[in-house]
Amino acid sequence: MKSRTLLLLIAAACGAVLAVAMYIQHVLDMLPCPLCVIQRYLFLAVALGCLIGAAGKTRLGAGIGLLGALGGLGVAGKHIYILAHPGLSCGIDPLETSLNTVFTAKLLPFMFRADGLCEDATAPFFGLSIPQWSLLAFALFAVALIWTLARRK
Repeated sequence: MKSRTLLLLIAAACGAVLAVAMYIQHVLDMLPCPLCVIQRYLFLAVALGCLIGAAGKTRLGAGIGLLGALGGLGVAGKHIYILAHPGLSCGIDPLETSLNTVFTAKLLPFMFRADGLCEDATAPFFGLSIPQWSLLAFALFAVALIWTLARRK
């Protein structure tokens, strides 16, 4: 598979993940917590990096995407840790979070406003919690982007 095709597929997959997040939030009425919103930003970073790579700057775009995916692995991992240890919170009060003051949260509050609690993401979808699905997606993207960076032209 060509690098450009793979990068476009990853960008499209990130768009699909964000669409599912919108469905969960607006149809299933599950408010995103600060860690969920950070993961949304990181999926967006992966997608934008992949689009840059597909536009001709393959190594730069794949590198940006990989950084986003690695950051996403860390945030999703922390979210899973919080869910595995009842009584912990993400340490960020959703009502006072600085995430809600970022210009994107004001411009697109339906996507980037954090109003939920980190502990509420336990409802399983096909056997996994939302952060577990997120971790899986970030891991797949990271492996694909490492492969893209490691292969020769």
